[in-house]
Amino acid sequence: MGKSFSGIRKDVSVVLCGSAGMGVQTVERLLVRIFKQAGYHVFATKEYMSRVRGGMNSVTIRVSSKPVQAEVDRIDVLIPLDKGAIEHVQRRLTGGTLILAEPDYLNDAVKEKCPRCMEVAFTEIAKAIGNKLYSNVVAVGVVGAIFGINPDLLTDFIRKRFSGKEQNVIDENVAAVEKGYEIGNELCEQHQIRMAIEPDSLVNDQILVNGVEAVGLGAIAGGCNFIGAYPMSPSTGLLTFLAKHAREFGIVVEQAEDEIAGVNMAIGAWYAGARAVASTSGGGFALMTEGVSLAGMMESPLVVHLAQRPGPATGLPTRTGQEDLNLALYAGHGEFPRAIFAPGNPQQAFDLTARAFNLAAQYQVPVFILTDQYFVDTYYNTPPFDASAVKVEHHFVETGQAYRRFEITENGISPRGIPGYGKGLVVADSDEHDEAGHITEDLDLRVRMVDKRLSKGRLLEEAVIEPTLWPNEDFKTLVLCWGSTLPIMQEAIAVFGRDDVSLLHFAQVFPLPIDLRQTLEQAETIICLEGNATGQFADLVELHTGISVDEFLLKYNGLNFTVEDVVASLEKMIG
Repeated sequence: MGKSFSGIRKDVSVVLCGSAGMGVQTVERLLVRIFKQAGYHVFATKEYMSRVRGGMNSVTIRVSSKPVQAEVDRIDVLIPLDKGAIEHVQRRLTGGTLILAEPDYLNDAVKEKCPRCMEVAFTEIAKAIGNKLYSNVVAVGVVGAIFGINPDLLTDFIRKRFSGKEQNVIDENVAAVEKGYEIGNELCEQHQIRMAIEPDSLVNDQILVNGVEAVGLGAIAGGCNFIGAYPMSPSTGLLTFLAKHAREFGIVVEQAEDEIAGVNMAIGAWYAGARAVASTSGGGFALMTEGVSLAGMMESPLVVHLAQRPGPATGLPTRTGQEDLNLALYAGHGEFPRAIFAPGNPQQAFDLTARAFNLAAQYQVPVFILTDQYFVDTYYNTPPFDASAVKVEHHFVETGQAYRRFEITENGISPRGIPGYGKGLVVADSDEHDEAGHITEDLDLRVRMVDKRLSKGRLLEEAVIEPTLWPNEDFKTLVLCWGSTLPIMQEAIAVFGRDDVSLLHFAQVFPLPIDLRQTLEQAETIICLEGNATGQFADLVELHTGISVDEFLLKYNGLNFTVEDVVASLEKMIG
């Protein structure tokens, strides 16, 4: 870092921290969009406690001249919005951290650890303008000045942001950001703290999207027209996103009385010809497992969005983890095939969610989208998604008089009929059944039906999304990872700088590629990085290939991995 903040910089990490209700997310939303409009690459993520008021929440915003998609531990600029904020993030502070804070937040210990402390009386300035609530907007102005953002961009953005408010509220917010900008300029002149990041014209044509929005857009592109869900953090975002766009895209949104009803409604919607998703998190999905088993017996398509958080039970409801792989893999009594996706970035989330609907419809099986709190709440600029490239595949037939819903076919996939579409009777039940769908206890037929259902699993193996090997095909050390850890691992390996270290990222975690063993056998050392305590994915890999992992990098304190986490671990493991 060094002691001077002036001059051209490539990457700055800004952290906002305060108690719930202090407006941390308001500042985040303002700054992220202002940075993007200024032409900067931007990344934002958050950590927050399970409280409506109190506790400590923080937001990390990376501003860069090049694409950034991962969180870092370091704090270049800290804006504490509460007296306890500095203590909350103190492990991330260094001698180079610039702190812009109320005078009474800065004691001698803080000044000794972080010599670059600047006193800014945000609250008093806001009160003078009209209301102490404007202190957040004053902070936006200060930061805008430090980054050298055009003041007209700031004021225009604030006017648009508060355009639905009364005129005096708009005027006072504009006055607050202008006063903050004035103070920021004074600090820059007095202390030489200007940070001029080079803009990138590519940013102008990109979108800001978080993980859950990418899942939602993928669902819409995939033809989703029904969601059944009961609100549960961190999955609720998909319910609210699809509800927001329900009228525009013809989506029926059902906030069910509980998760059992939600998944059963989704199965019923598929039976009636809709394309449905059930969305939940760990504890809610535990209630859904009987419904998943029902889909297995009915051979009903089903898409489930499972946003992971630390358990067991309520656990840490607003934190992150990768603890529900086994839950998705083994959910539901009995034996039936399934597919599980775990996207690593918004583009994968869009593509795989759209694919999930087609895959579910084609093979008539449950398909899971595994995300986590970190993934759904993290966003950055990315190229727009191409919805025109997605083809909605329905895979149902017009039934004839002799239609049999569970006809035994060569590949195990029976023709799927929709009630009322054709002359045939479409029967489905939860009991074992014959080809027409009628209950049976013919034990020989039972064997044929089980074999028929399981044979679709072999077809799913042939349709597997191959893992991403990056950056080199020649490697000595191979780091396995899955889901949301992809961008973190990519940046960490780039920083680590060893040509003989590569990552193998799995955006589909089940089924695994048939030829995976051949790739693993090339490595002298295999490391597995996961957000859980037991190495669930490593166990699955060993079960599938017979190859065990040599080293583990596991994190299960409720926080996501950071670039520094991974680099430090790689240095210890392989030097």
